[in-house]
Amino acid sequence: MNASRPAVHPVEAPPLTEGEAHNGPRVRMKNLQGMPGTRGGLILRLCQFFFAVVSLYVMASTSDFHEATAFWYSSLLLRLILLCYSHEDYLVLAVSLQVLWSLSLAIVDIYALLVRRSLTNYIVIRLFTIGDGITSTLTFAAACASAGITVLIGSDLNKCAVNHCARFETATAMAFLSWFAMSPSFLLNFWSLASR
Repeated sequence: MNASRPAVHPVEAPPLTEGEAHNGPRVRMKNLQGMPGTRGGLILRLCQFFFAVVSLYVMASTSDFHEATAFWYSSLLLRLILLCYSHEDYLVLAVSLQVLWSLSLAIVDIYALLVRRSLTNYIVIRLFTIGDGITSTLTFAAACASAGITVLIGSDLNKCAVNHCARFETATAMAFLSWFAMSPSFLLNFWSLASR
C-alpha cells in the first residue's frame, strides 16, 4: 500500500477589493473594560452587588416593612405575572435576584482574571446578555414601582412618620444605583453579541 504524505502548499491571500483596501481588514473587537473577564467588569459586578445588598439590608431592617401595605402589595400585576407568592415584595425579590446574579458573575470574573482567560465564547456572552437584561429590567421596574409608592406615601398621603419613608427612599435609591451599575454591563455584552 503506497500512501502519499500530506503536503502543505502555501496559498496566497486573495487580492483586496477596492472597499477593503480603504477600510482595512475586519478585526475582532478586543475586550473592553467592563466586559466579562476584565477588571472593569469585575468592578461593575461588585458595585451592582454592593448597591443591591445595601438596598436589601435597608428594606429588611425596617421594623414595620411587613406592615407597610403600600410596599407590600406595590406590584400585584407583576407578581401575578411572575407567579410569586402574595407575601413577597417585588423590590426585595428583584434586588435578591440582582444580588445572586451579580455575585455569581463576580465570581466568574475573578476566576477568569486569575487564570487569565478571556470570556468571549458566543454562548457565554449570550447567557450574560440575557441574564443582565432580565435582572436589570426587573430591578429597574421594582425601583420605579417603589419610588412611586414612596411618593404616594410621603407626598400624597402624608404618612411618612408612620412608614419610615427615609429608609424606603434609601432602599429605592440603592436599587436605582444597582441598575445604573448594571446598564454598562448589559450594553457592552449586547454590543459584543451584536458585533459577531
